[in-house]
Amino acid sequence: MKSTPMSLIAGVVALAAVTGLAALTGPGEEAPVQAKAAARLPVERTSLLCPEPSTSDLAETTYTSFTPAGKGGGAAGAAELKPAEPLPADEDAPADEEKDDADKDADEQKDDAEKEKAPDGKPVVSLKELGEPATAETSRSDAPALVGTATGRLAPGWTAQQTTTAAAGGARGLLGVSCTAPDTDFWFPGASTGATRQDYVHLTNPDDTAAVADIELYGAEGPLESAVGEGVTVPARSSVPMLISTLTGEAAENVTVHVTTRTGRVGAVVSAAEDKVGSDWLAASADPAGTQVLPGIPADATSVRLVAFAPGEDDADVKIQLLGSNGPLAPAGNATLHIKSQMTTSVDLKDVTRGEPGSLRLSPADGGTTPVVAALRVVRGTGAKQEVAFIPATGPVGERASVADNRAKGSVLSLTAPGGTAEVKVTASAGSEGGEATVKTYTVKGGTTTEVTPETPPGLKGGYALTVETESGGPVHAARTLTIAEGGVGMFTVQTLPDDGGTVEVPAVEQDLSVLDD
Repeated sequence: MKSTPMSLIAGVVALAAVTGLAALTGPGEEAPVQAKAAARLPVERTSLLCPEPSTSDLAETTYTSFTPAGKGGGAAGAAELKPAEPLPADEDAPADEEKDDADKDADEQKDDAEKEKAPDGKPVVSLKELGEPATAETSRSDAPALVGTATGRLAPGWTAQQTTTAAAGGARGLLGVSCTAPDTDFWFPGASTGATRQDYVHLTNPDDTAAVADIELYGAEGPLESAVGEGVTVPARSSVPMLISTLTGEAAENVTVHVTTRTGRVGAVVSAAEDKVGSDWLAASADPAGTQVLPGIPADATSVRLVAFAPGEDDADVKIQLLGSNGPLAPAGNATLHIKSQMTTSVDLKDVTRGEPGSLRLSPADGGTTPVVAALRVVRGTGAKQEVAFIPATGPVGERASVADNRAKGSVLSLTAPGGTAEVKVTASAGSEGGEATVKTYTVKGGTTTEVTPETPPGLKGGYALTVETESGGPVHAARTLTIAEGGVGMFTVQTLPDDGGTVEVPAVEQDLSVLDD
């Protein structure tokens, strides 16, 4: 019997679509493999992790799951977000015979409470259709982290958004975060161990075996002494939030947090709450690079602080440019920034946008290529009506990127072309409860930022998603700002839109197996 070349090609394609890798080795010397030009095919499996939302009794959280239409294929698949399993009991706890009656009663009450909170295996959000968001809501102060997987046609471009509204209290604010893919390395410039901040780093493990993570902290003078952050165990399919200020005895207003794993992988994100200012999530910066783009600074920002870090052995000198509606310009008095190696550097840019939406571009000032990571702390409003959000450096939209949980009012999209002029297509999806998708094309001039209010989908009911696709030129970087008025305060959150990774490069393989006759 003879095997056809097509059967081998199908096997390689299936392997690459799931893992992103394809082996180009033949079964023997008699069956040579010839590599052709690579093709891009839709991925068949995607994982996302959502952190534990606010612990405030006044908070309300919305989860939104979405996969854009147009790139899926293969089996129908599923996309579900399920509660992470509770942490296991403390194995070092004293045995029952060592406890008094009061301790035993307390343990019984704790066990009953844990049973009430324990996940039942049912998904919190289950996505059924391409191009139509699925949502769920909770007001539980003990809501767990979520672990999600999308397969088949729902995997390419799958995104999930967690949005929490906390109307009052120390954690007041609009806290938004795009649920993250598991990884082994994260950088968070813009965190703090200062007295006015309560910052937690949330580590979520999606796998069936424990992960071990290290958390390093860097202040303005270099590494902050911390032994507690070494060898942090994150149990299987569980989440561990850690108050950053308890990891070190040093108080620092601006801190860079570096999370790596020794074994396994985690999703990582930082929640930041600032007294009298508000709270939001700080997502990880794009990987260290010589040039970074931070899109989506609101036009009415009253305070903008840039926090940057050079993780390598060399210092970095970067040029700071504000990309506004009319082109790039240097912020007054802050045209360049010197970043010492492994020391967190910050600069107060004040109301840098001055009434126009903008984005920041950091690039080497000396022609070098020293990599950096960066983030912005952005404040809108004044006095008792201040509200804070964070914008990390982000990669370009690339082929396609999406952001979920947009509302009929309050969603603004920022598009930045740091290089050449680009044309992008923006699709506003059908609503989670009804409506029709709408599409519009925008031209973004090189070196500028264009802010647009998306067209509301006709007949919209519920929330909708935005998908940005690069049509020509570029690259383009994007961010969505969601604003909700609560108690006279314009609470807001900003999410960036890096490429969704919905396709993977698959080497085309052709192999002649005619020599392998039975």
